[in-house]
Amino acid sequence: MSARRTARVASMVREVVSSAILSELRDPRIRNVTVLGAEVSPDLRLARVRISVLGDEKTAALTMHGLNSAKGYLQSRVGEYIRSRYTPELRFVLDDGVRKSVEAAAIIREALEQDAARHGLAPGEDFDAGSEDGESRMMAATDE
Repeated sequence: MSARRTARVASMVREVVSSAILSELRDPRIRNVTVLGAEVSPDLRLARVRISVLGDEKTAALTMHGLNSAKGYLQSRVGEYIRSRYTPELRFVLDDGVRKSVEAAAIIREALEQDAARHGLAPGEDFDAGSEDGESRMMAATDE
């Protein structure tokens, strides 16, 4: 298959699965799910659907179990939109990149708050607030 066709099929898989999860599935285990993307094998027989789940690991495990239970239905929905001899077998892959970026942002925010507290700044106040007072506090803090 051409790369353009596999990319188009991958896009369709992502759209159909995302739409079905949002509006058609009623499984209480499947919630707070974002379909990040899909990759389809060159022979169009396998589609890896990358998802992100908002919540802890237990919630993610329950969601993955629910998605695997609904896999047949989701594959049939994909098959309705793809004109191909084969409907790709869906495999859901938990992408925890979003969770890791949220954790990294929290760590950075905490470090900034600790720095601000150590230098006597109010929460949210920046070192280079543009005032001479802020600059002198910064200079005094670095001289110590």
